[in-house]
Amino acid sequence: MHIEPFGVEIWMNEWETKCKWNLAETCVESITIAELLALSGSNDGDLSALLPMKMTYGTIEGSMRLRRAICALYERQEPENVIVTHGTIGANMLIHKTLVSAGDRVVAVVPTYQQHYSIPSSISAEVHPLQLREENRFLPDLEELRALVTPDTRLIAINNPNNPTGALMGRDMLEAIAAIAREVGAWVLCDEVYRGTDQTGFGATVSIADVYEKGISTASTSKAFSLSGLRLGWIAAPQDVIEAVAIHRDYDTISVGMINDYFATLALENSDKVLARSQTITRGNLAILGAWVAQEPKITWVKPKSGTTALLKLDLPMSSRDFCVALLKETGVMFTPGSALNMEGYVRIGYANNPEILKDGLKLVSTFLAKQP
Repeated sequence: MHIEPFGVEIWMNEWETKCKWNLAETCVESITIAELLALSGSNDGDLSALLPMKMTYGTIEGSMRLRRAICALYERQEPENVIVTHGTIGANMLIHKTLVSAGDRVVAVVPTYQQHYSIPSSISAEVHPLQLREENRFLPDLEELRALVTPDTRLIAINNPNNPTGALMGRDMLEAIAAIAREVGAWVLCDEVYRGTDQTGFGATVSIADVYEKGISTASTSKAFSLSGLRLGWIAAPQDVIEAVAIHRDYDTISVGMINDYFATLALENSDKVLARSQTITRGNLAILGAWVAQEPKITWVKPKSGTTALLKLDLPMSSRDFCVALLKETGVMFTPGSALNMEGYVRIGYANNPEILKDGLKLVSTFLAKQP
């Protein structure tokens, strides 16, 4: 099976250990186990609960306690609608492998996480991209979507909040997408790994799994919950999808590990506290980034509504990769080139790290930009 090289991951693997100021990071600043225990109202003594834990595979689909904690993030999901996976990346892979076959028609928004078009393409599905445009604030054009969704459409893949743009679809737009899918009986897969980082209000827009009877949500503890090291994600979907996914999952996952399950449960049972921390970071840092963009003549953007990333449009006579490599070598600051996302002319910045790292990195970028013609 041939699959296209994963542009973003190749870039990150090449450069993230060589930078000093990582402004390409997409996770909200990671927390330690000690910080997690504090946020959950526990203390170091609670680690003693791990000592008698026998290192078996554990509950294969995820512990009931964990799946109940996941369900609490949704309006209408029950434990039988949830299965635990190896990160969102594992969840997305499982959905595409389970639902998509050769010759199927898949509609995927772009830009998005590359899994959502490269995996179905590798299965020999017919992938039809729905290009998100700056003039639409990187939200999908529903008329274009309606034209792409034909009676033989198997799956529509969306991403909310969107990576890399930070665009956010509200309930009305999600219901409109569901209505388009419902006309042809298509599944809607929504990668919701950044859900919980909205810039206003409660911070978590409704999930597609709660909006549409054939809606599938994938997410994890990695981005909004600051626990990427757990490598724990999940799928929330109709029970027949979960049962079909479990068959594929037996071949590549077995279980995610009992310790991972334990700490993920602590985080999700205290999601209000963990997400409050994340929102403080993302909202404060976006204000810093917004003030910086406003005074940079060579940079424009569509300000994100959610997530941890933004696309910055460059007004420079050089490719995005050349810009990023030169910036990194001269200053130690790392962005992600738009070319890795099929968005030449832009760079992606992650703004959810330590505020001082963001401030120091942006100052260096300003110095670099001032030297450019």
